[in-house]
Amino acid sequence: MPDLLIPRLEMSMTEGDLVEWLVADGATVAEGDPIYTLEMAKATQDISAPAAGVLTQIAAKGQTYEVGTLIGKIT
Repeated sequence: MPDLLIPRLEMSMTEGDLVEWLVADGATVAEGDPIYTLEMAKATQDISAPAAGVLTQIAAKGQTYEVGTLIGKIT
């Protein structure tokens, strides 16, 4: 059951904005599927599922979260 944490995508990154979930809460995802969009200071990137399973969203889109914050799970 992988935890979805805000990743550090740039060396100086301390937080990121969860722009949108690309997959509905409770939906089944395959490993590698894009599941959410993260915005950093200079770029926006789609983040892929680290494993297959059912997505549980914990964090709300449109909010800023520190690197390492738990935003969802795949079970």
